[in-house]
Amino acid sequence: RREAMGRAAVAAAQAVGYVGAGTVEFIAEPDGRFYFMEMNTRLQVEHPVTEAITGQDLVEWQLRVAAGQPLPLRQDQLHIQGHALEARIYAENPDKDFLPSIGRLDALQWPPHVVFQTGPVRVDGGVREGDTISPHYDPMIAKLIVHGQDREQARQRMLRALGAVRCTGVHTNIAFLGRLMDDPAFATADLDTGLIEREHDRLFPAPRDSEDTTLALAAATLLHHDGLARPGATAMTGGPWSQADGWRIGGHYARTLTLKDDRGERTVHLRRNGGNWTLAVDEHPAQAFHWQAEGHHPAHVRVRLGDTEARGDVHCGGSRLDVFDYGRRQTLEWRDPLTLAAASTDDTAGGLTAPMPGKILSVAVAAGDTVTRGAPLLVMEAMKMEHTIEAPHDGVVKEVFYAVGDQVTEGVTLIDLEPHEN
Repeated sequence: RREAMGRAAVAAAQAVGYVGAGTVEFIAEPDGRFYFMEMNTRLQVEHPVTEAITGQDLVEWQLRVAAGQPLPLRQDQLHIQGHALEARIYAENPDKDFLPSIGRLDALQWPPHVVFQTGPVRVDGGVREGDTISPHYDPMIAKLIVHGQDREQARQRMLRALGAVRCTGVHTNIAFLGRLMDDPAFATADLDTGLIEREHDRLFPAPRDSEDTTLALAAATLLHHDGLARPGATAMTGGPWSQADGWRIGGHYARTLTLKDDRGERTVHLRRNGGNWTLAVDEHPAQAFHWQAEGHHPAHVRVRLGDTEARGDVHCGGSRLDVFDYGRRQTLEWRDPLTLAAASTDDTAGGLTAPMPGKILSVAVAAGDTVTRGAPLLVMEAMKMEHTIEAPHDGVVKEVFYAVGDQVTEGVTLIDLEPHEN
């Protein structure tokens, strides 16, 4: 089939006298038949896959041809070696129909074994840590390419590489790509255009409670950022008043942290008695808690909770904590009482919020209008995608906070809709 597609692609280019880099796309039937779809007169975003299995630099080839030089090699001189996979790392939210996500990349760190442009793991990226993903361009952050002796080795390398990426500040599809790599249908190459729908339950699992060790990593990070040294740490200079290890008269220190995950709020109870710490989650029994942390952005943390050990990197961005451990990312929100008290004075709290950052294209209602459930209220745009905000219930529009042309960030209140009283 590959040879037949190649001949068809060459014939299409010759038929129009095409010279230069180009990509011909086909759609294939299960029985082996295939049909022409389109030709893109450029290199495709997947060209690193071809480069990985052929050892050739297609960008160089493209420049040579454009300069009037002949192709560096003939078709019969090209050979395929091994297998390659490419994953597009996107600023998007898979749990919200892959809506784009814009904002600042607070952290963007690639696996330590990445070799840019060449090697078994390659990254082609256009942004760096600290850059902003704007609504004006495609939200792709980078392409992650792996090469292996066969497909299974490449798949395992991709799994490890995805698990080692550290990206915070925006929603990404990294965790989704990891689940896709681990999906049995993908692992056995049972692939077609209906894969995501067919494997939906595996690719979009229901939210689960965070593991106690994940909460312990977050709690240790907050203690570390507060300057609370672990008991037994080297004494700081300046006498006992310079130490920050939770010492209290009587030897008892207690603190309660509220951390919110995808399932809801979790309560972490921390206690120190003399030189010993314990940690309990919700109503679970307290367990011995030992922790060490170094650095701040991120904090490299190691904990021991009872008989279980865990280590990870924790990025703090305001009240948000992104915990990376064993290739997984868990985002938690620290429900700081002081921050919550300040937020409670916000008059617009509880209204309809923006599901993504973007631009207001149209507003269909005004203050005082009566609307029914499902009625369109306004339309937003981001990355060439439109999203209609609909009324979740019958009610009266109390206030519209933005106008056509305004740029809004994710989570801001757009409209205050007061429900009808029963």
